[in-house]
Amino acid sequence: MSPADPPPRRSALVDRAPVFYGWIVLAVATLGMMMTVPGQTVGVAIFLDGIIADLGMTRSEVSTLYLFGTLGGSLLLPWVGRFIDRRGPRLAVAVIAALFAAACVWMGFVQGTVTLLIGFTLIRALGQGALSLVSVHAVAIWFVRRRGVAIALLGIGMSAWSGAFPSLVERLIEPFGWRATYMLLGAMVAATILPLGALLFRDRPERFGLVPDGPRDPATAAPAEVGYRPEEARATLTYWLFLGGLLLSSSLGTGLVFHHYGILAQGGLDRSLAAAAFLPLGVMSAVGNFSTGALIARVPPRFLLSAKLLLLGLGLVLAGRVASEAAVWVYGVALGLRSGMYASLEGNVFAHYFGRTHIGAIRGQVAAAMVVGSAIGPLLFALGLDLTGSYTVVVTIAAVPAIALGLVAPFLRLRRDGRVR
Repeated sequence: MSPADPPPRRSALVDRAPVFYGWIVLAVATLGMMMTVPGQTVGVAIFLDGIIADLGMTRSEVSTLYLFGTLGGSLLLPWVGRFIDRRGPRLAVAVIAALFAAACVWMGFVQGTVTLLIGFTLIRALGQGALSLVSVHAVAIWFVRRRGVAIALLGIGMSAWSGAFPSLVERLIEPFGWRATYMLLGAMVAATILPLGALLFRDRPERFGLVPDGPRDPATAAPAEVGYRPEEARATLTYWLFLGGLLLSSSLGTGLVFHHYGILAQGGLDRSLAAAAFLPLGVMSAVGNFSTGALIARVPPRFLLSAKLLLLGLGLVLAGRVASEAAVWVYGVALGLRSGMYASLEGNVFAHYFGRTHIGAIRGQVAAAMVVGSAIGPLLFALGLDLTGSYTVVVTIAAVPAIALGLVAPFLRLRRDGRVR
């Protein structure tokens, strides 16, 4: 702590915690990530057929509204990132969770184009965007050396919930309908992460006289950290390589999930078998998340980015050709590994290269780009279906840039602390 830093704050919860308080923050942040699912594409996709049938819209019309709602929601995220840096994750999570719960309730009352657009804007900005941002931020500022493992553990909880969520929601939709189910999900957000986040989230450990990662041997030097400003990060090849790779994954991966049931239906698979793909997807997402988190401090992250992009390309090639139960499992495994690696890289790599000082603002910019990408993919796939009558052509074409960047990434030389990484 430098002489210019304020004196440590006192917190009874932090002082009396039976373990390093960062692990408590991690547990609550994992719950926070789980509660984002009603605003994630994997959650929205379950409601898609009900929305189309109830509102009398075409798939392309709903995809277009989803695009504009997601784009509109992305405009909020750079401001959210700066707000988290200034005010800390505790206040931020309370405000965000309350608004997200209300947004889920709003979805239960949509009646047409305008109200659905507002609903998509709110759940994408607040769920996929802001609640994800503050949850990962809370973990990233409490860990440095163990950040990879901490983010991986967060991702395992998210992956498990994402795998179980579709089947759970399908069971709720059947007796209650899609509108009441969305409102129930809002109530779940309000009853879980809103009170727990407001009670247990804390700002960076130095504010409480602690150090990242927990107690360590006094003879062991603190891990070296840089402190890039957002404009400095944007001036590096590192920033644009990972932003580009993650943007492709966000866009094309979201397109696959958003149209999941339609893509698999063209191979003759019914909804129950299509939903079964989320089981291997969830399991392998956890595997990909943990393995990437464990490797990120040991393996140059550009190699992990390459593997993720090649898995995305494989998933896209397979997507138009899934026609059996065995193929569903292979497809789910490929997409699951890709999803887990994406989540771990997105949560780790920017703090890894640019430090914690301005990580909220930097990740706010990145999150905005990811949300924009997640809006474009579903519309591209819907337009491809309209033009060709099949998803196969568009998903095969979409595989080309993912595979190309995946092949190039290992040969780029990125520097961190004077070393090629």
